[in-house]
Amino acid sequence: MAEVEHNSSQDGGLQNVDLETGKSASIGSATSIRSQVPGDIRIVELNEQRDLSRSLKERHIQMIALAGAIGTGLFLSLGGALQTAGPLGALLAYALVGAVVCSVQFALGEVSALFPVTGSFVRHAEFLVDPALGFAVGWNVVYGAYLSGPAEISAALVLIQFWTDKYPALWITLFIIIGFLVGIVFIGVYGEVEFTFALLKILLIIGIVLMGIIIDLGGVPGQERLGFRYWKKPGPFVEYLTTGAWGRFLGFWAVMNRAVYSFSGVESVSVAAAETQNPRQNIPRACKRVFARVSIFYILAVLVVGVLVPSNDPALNDDFGNASTSPFVLAATRAGIKAVPSIINAVVLTSAWSAGNQAMLAGTRILYGLALKRQAPGIFLKTTKWGIPWVCVVLQTLISTLAYMALSEGALTVFFWFLMLTSAGVLISWSVIAFNHIRLHQALKAQGISRTELPWSHSWTIYSSWFALIACILFLFTGGFTVLVKGHWDVGNFISAYLDIPIVITLYTLWKLFKKTKLLSLHDIPIRAALEEIRQNPEQKIPEARGWRRLNILWG
Repeated sequence: MAEVEHNSSQDGGLQNVDLETGKSASIGSATSIRSQVPGDIRIVELNEQRDLSRSLKERHIQMIALAGAIGTGLFLSLGGALQTAGPLGALLAYALVGAVVCSVQFALGEVSALFPVTGSFVRHAEFLVDPALGFAVGWNVVYGAYLSGPAEISAALVLIQFWTDKYPALWITLFIIIGFLVGIVFIGVYGEVEFTFALLKILLIIGIVLMGIIIDLGGVPGQERLGFRYWKKPGPFVEYLTTGAWGRFLGFWAVMNRAVYSFSGVESVSVAAAETQNPRQNIPRACKRVFARVSIFYILAVLVVGVLVPSNDPALNDDFGNASTSPFVLAATRAGIKAVPSIINAVVLTSAWSAGNQAMLAGTRILYGLALKRQAPGIFLKTTKWGIPWVCVVLQTLISTLAYMALSEGALTVFFWFLMLTSAGVLISWSVIAFNHIRLHQALKAQGISRTELPWSHSWTIYSSWFALIACILFLFTGGFTVLVKGHWDVGNFISAYLDIPIVITLYTLWKLFKKTKLLSLHDIPIRAALEEIRQNPEQKIPEARGWRRLNILWG
């Protein structure tokens, strides 16, 4: 049972804080905090240090963060966003969600630098808020990640059907086997796979943005210059569900809620902190790059789509789940560029594969982290000799076989059916990340510790975390607003938008009643123990990039 000692602000007595229950008890008087972290009191557990392999390098973690922000939604869903909100409405929606994502990532980076543990924000909630919250959110993420596996395989099958509809069972089997192999082998292999996939997605984004600019400026023979004509007619905004200014606002808000899921996965950058080299430096650096990638990739992509295709184009109504629905493909096809659809579909296929890999990483490491704290069966702590929690991987692989349901119901239907069960989970995770960070800063103030003592911090992030928390709660409770409009009720959409809320509340309540946990006092949060562990286990400073390496904006 992990305990942390610190000074009580009320009576000067030394308090013994049980991180499993959140309770504290006086164990005698003391005038100062212990200068050493006791042998049985750890932030990074002994199992993590002994059984896991620190093989994720700086470039791996940087590109995993990039890959997490660039999902299939960027390539396939922008047409729907354009149709719902118009070019300017979609641009503003993605820009605002991008600001939320940046705030969440900075919060995650600051807390992860102090607590670089397997399970990331799930374990952070135990240190900073309440063990019951860590249990509830942890199992919520695990079930979401485990169900995301078959969902992503179903999505990949749809993409394969762009070329051929033969042998669907064989393709599903192949995806399951490859996913298992990537998950069970050396963690460095996962890093290399994600590095490659992220690089492909970045190259595709750069290519389609440049292609869009050329088409828009009339650089393709036989094509006239488009400019911003579609911003004038049919206009920068689209009325959604109703007319007038309210209808235009609802269009913007609907796209903003959908845009959240395009960014889902960015929070997984630190779930394998105990398998990352120099995590207190590399994870914050990866989180810091979110702002640049969100600004450059998403905003440019949305802007280019808005000038290439009109929001009232009837082709945007088609939704086949593959590259044929992409507005970039529509623009390229009309400009006579025939190779683009297959190229986009191929890279989007790797994107779906990458999302499945990230779900494997998040699900297995968070389940391992829950087992470390006895919130999951101890069998999930079993690792291979090269540091992989193999029981967690096997369980997730078995659940991935649910993708075979696609053979009877149709891959796209199954994909959305799985997605419906997990879609709101990302907002709950982001809310917890922001709240963890807020609690950290409140504890710093309560304990009289300067934020400059943290491994990584910024003066403005306390405000950005409040912004992110409020925004995520608003998104969470308004995600299904369309079903409340007369004539638009849909049971599936309602469940998709709100199912996760009662699930998390139920899990939190059950663990709280079972373990009788309490909300941690700000004075009981083990900041001193974490800082002492940093002093006792210093990381080798990563040298600054020099020469041509300074031009590397992706992972340098």
